[in-house]
Amino acid sequence: FLMHQNSLLLLFWFIINEGFLSPVHLPLQGRLGKEGPRGLVGPIKNGGAGFQRVKRGWVWNQFFVLEEYMGSDPQYVGKLHTDLDKGDSGVKYTLSGEGAGTIFTIDQTTGDIHALRSLDREEKAYYTLRAQAVDIETGRPLEPESEFVIKVQDINDNEPKFLEGPYTGSVPEMSPVGTYVMQVTATDADDPTYGNSARVVYSILHGQPYFSVDPKTGVIRTALPNMDREVKELYHVLIQAKDMGGQLGGLAGTTTVNITLSDVNDNPPRFSKSIFHLRVPESSPVGSAVGRIKAHDLDIGKNAEVEYNIVPGDGGTTFDIATNVHNQEGIIVLKKPLDYETKKAYTFKVEASNPHLDPRFHNAGPFKDTATVKVNVLDVDEPPVFSKPSYTMDVYEDTPVGIIIGAVTAQDLDVGSSALHTSGKTSCYCCISGN
Repeated sequence: FLMHQNSLLLLFWFIINEGFLSPVHLPLQGRLGKEGPRGLVGPIKNGGAGFQRVKRGWVWNQFFVLEEYMGSDPQYVGKLHTDLDKGDSGVKYTLSGEGAGTIFTIDQTTGDIHALRSLDREEKAYYTLRAQAVDIETGRPLEPESEFVIKVQDINDNEPKFLEGPYTGSVPEMSPVGTYVMQVTATDADDPTYGNSARVVYSILHGQPYFSVDPKTGVIRTALPNMDREVKELYHVLIQAKDMGGQLGGLAGTTTVNITLSDVNDNPPRFSKSIFHLRVPESSPVGSAVGRIKAHDLDIGKNAEVEYNIVPGDGGTTFDIATNVHNQEGIIVLKKPLDYETKKAYTFKVEASNPHLDPRFHNAGPFKDTATVKVNVLDVDEPPVFSKPSYTMDVYEDTPVGIIIGAVTAQDLDVGSSALHTSGKTSCYCCISGN
C-alpha cells in the first residue's frame, strides 16, 4: 500500500511540473551511449556488410526523486522498459553510473528503479546513470546502452541566510526620507528555478519608523525626516528574510544592521554664559595668556571647530584671542602692557563661529554667538622710583655736621599705598654726618 501511495505521489509531481513527462534532451551520442547511431544493432549474420536498422525500443523519461524522503521503504523513482520485453522474464535490466547499486537500485526483471536512502538536493542536484536491456539467456544487448538523469526534486528545507551579517552602515543625520543607507542580501540554498522555495522577501522586525527595506532587493533607506545625531546616534535594525515569497509556512532568517547617523554641521557654537569675568595683574607680560573662554558646539569633528574674534571696540587693541585646536577653547592673550594707575578695567565682545558651514542649514539662523568679556586689572605693589637715576652734590670741606647739602626725590606709583607719603611722592634731604 505504501509503495502504491508513493507511486501516486510521484505521478502527482510528474503532472504538476512542466517537463516531467518529457524525455531527457541529451546530445545524440549521450542518448544512445557508445553503441553508435540510434536503432543500429549488431552485424548481420549472413556476413553482409553494414548494420540492420530496427525501431527504437526504449521507453523512459527523465526521472525525479524527492529530497529528504523519510519513508520506511525505498522511494520509488520510475521504470525502465523496452518494447522488446514481452513480459516473459526474458529481458534483464542493468543500471550503472553515479550512485548505481549504492544510492539507486533496479529490479532486473521489471525495470523498476528505487532510491535506497534519503537524498539532499543541496548536496547533489542530479545523478547521471546508464541503463542496459539484455537478453537474459544469451546476455546480448537488446538495446544500445542509454544515458538518463535522475533529478533530485527540491523541497523547502533551507532557510535564507545572511552570510555577511551583522552589517554596519551609516547615513548623514537630517537626511530626507528615502535616502539610501545600504543593501543586505540573504541567500537560500533551495532550488531557485523551482517553486518559491528560494524566493526571498525582506522585512523589518525592529527599526521602524526610522528605516524601511525594499522587500525584493534588501535596500535599506531612511523612513523618517530630520533624524538628529545629537538626539540619537546609533540604531539597531533587525532585518528578516523569508522564503516562499514571504507567505505563511516559509522559512526565515534574520540579521542585525547597526546604522550610525554621521554628523553634519547643523548646530552653531554657543557660549555657556553671556559675560565672562577675568582678573589680570598689571604686571602680566605682553604675549601671555590672561584667560580662557569656550563656546560649546554639539557637533563633532570638523563641524565642531570654532573660530574666535574680538569685536572691534574697547579692548580690541589691548587683547587678542586664539583657538586651542585640541579643546576648541578661546585663549585671550595680552597685546599691550597694563597699567592699573592708567586704566583699571576693559570690556569687549568676543564672537565664536564655525569655519566649516553647511549651506543646507543657513536658514536656521547665524552660525555664531557672542559674549562679553570684562577684564579687571589688578594693582601690583611696585617699589618707589627716584626722579633721577643719579644725583650730584657739591659740599665745602670743613662743613659742619648736620648741614643740608642737597635733596633726592622718590615717588611710589601705587597710589594710596605709599609708605613714604600719603601722596605717593616725597623728598629726602642729605646732610653731613659725623662719619
